[in-house]
Amino acid sequence: MTEYVVDMLVTIVLALIMLGIGLSLTIEDFRRIFYHPASLWAALFSQMLVLPLIAFLIAYWSPLSPELKVGLIILAASPGGSTSGLLTYMLRGNVALSVSLTTLNSLLTLVSIPLIVNAALDYFMHTQKEINLPFGETMWHIFSITLIPALSGVGIRHRFPRLATDIERVMKYLLLAALFVVFGIKMFAKEDKGGTGLTWDDAIAIAPYALLLNVACFAFGYCFLWLWKRPPADRMTAAIESGVHNTALAILIAGTLIGNQTMVKPALIYALLSFWLVWLVGWLMNKYLKHT
Repeated sequence: MTEYVVDMLVTIVLALIMLGIGLSLTIEDFRRIFYHPASLWAALFSQMLVLPLIAFLIAYWSPLSPELKVGLIILAASPGGSTSGLLTYMLRGNVALSVSLTTLNSLLTLVSIPLIVNAALDYFMHTQKEINLPFGETMWHIFSITLIPALSGVGIRHRFPRLATDIERVMKYLLLAALFVVFGIKMFAKEDKGGTGLTWDDAIAIAPYALLLNVACFAFGYCFLWLWKRPPADRMTAAIESGVHNTALAILIAGTLIGNQTMVKPALIYALLSFWLVWLVGWLMNKYLKHT
């Protein structure tokens, strides 16, 4: 199995996840966000400005190498993705808000990521690099993996509601299993088999700071919308979108645009940990926390 095949499988599974998420949505769900956008703007503010600041503080006080510190900040600057949408669906958040946040944030990162990453490179490594996200590739990623599949699911539900319900019931379990199979290959397979060759030594060194970043981002996303007196489902969505980042984009920036494979490692470790931790904490909150 080649790297191209593995990457293609990841792309297909992520797109199918967004299709399955779209099957649970209606046009009215998006209309409510358009007419009542307070949760959208509050969550977007926290993702764009506060999360990179949290990552900077963690990196500043950590004993990690400068490359790994920059890798943490690249990760925090990356938006949510298909996996955050899946978790929002599983944890009974506002799925339409999740899709809207992922789409808007992905567009804004065309401007924000070059600024944030260059600031991190300058501060921690005393260097700068011209970073421009490939516009066409980024737009294609947003529309082909996120927006088009989700809207297709909405369209199927609108035209064939009973069929959409039947498909959704099966897809959410099959796609979750498929996601972890292909990501498992990507994380641990040898490099000549399409993997990254990640080692346990890497995991042990980076994991505490990846976990701290995950918990801090999740908590801030939830508490910030609580201060804004937003509904519980919106708070959970903001927490998930803040805690689960688009690690594929972070890997593209660190490994391809900057060309530093050490900077890729925080995103890989974070991808292994964040999904399960966010799911567990979100499940416990839904089960035991009395929302007010």
